[in-house]
Amino acid sequence: MVGMERASLRSTDTGQVVEGPGWFILNVGEASWQRMPDLGAWCGFEAADAPFERFGISVNVLVPGQAAGLYHAEDAQEGFLVLAGECLAVVEGAEHRMRQWDYLHCPPGTLHITIGAGDAPCALLMIGAPRSSSLDEIHYPADPVAVRHGVAATSTTRSSKEAYAGRDRTVTRERAPWPPV
Repeated sequence: MVGMERASLRSTDTGQVVEGPGWFILNVGEASWQRMPDLGAWCGFEAADAPFERFGISVNVLVPGQAAGLYHAEDAQEGFLVLAGECLAVVEGAEHRMRQWDYLHCPPGTLHITIGAGDAPCALLMIGAPRSSSLDEIHYPADPVAVRHGVAATSTTRSSKEAYAGRDRTVTRERAPWPPV
């Protein structure tokens, strides 16, 4: 069996980024993070030119009231582990409080979203399908509970373009907001 090459890490003004395919070790606190105005900050690990093919993983930091996306269901399973703080999970139209070390498992087709809660930022480990997977398989319902929290599409759709219409999707890079030093 032929061994896998090690990916390169490059230092930037906002932290380290992975370049190219291969294995690597990257400290979350030293990585370059990304942020969208309404959707929190995240450390996605993968190289821009070598996205993960079989699964997606990120650490997301949400302030109270902020979600990492819109209420949705997809044809892939996802998992959410609260690393720090609290969040509110809206699952199948019902609210569920989550605290540090709580884990939410969503089989394919489960309607869900996590929202920062409490009085401090929430850090979540998110695991699921790779970012590059088709967004055509995502269902965004205008669920009343999700609407009340401002995390639902204005009308039910399968189009991410329609679901996120009017939301600022500008991505910026920043230094790690978590873990606290």
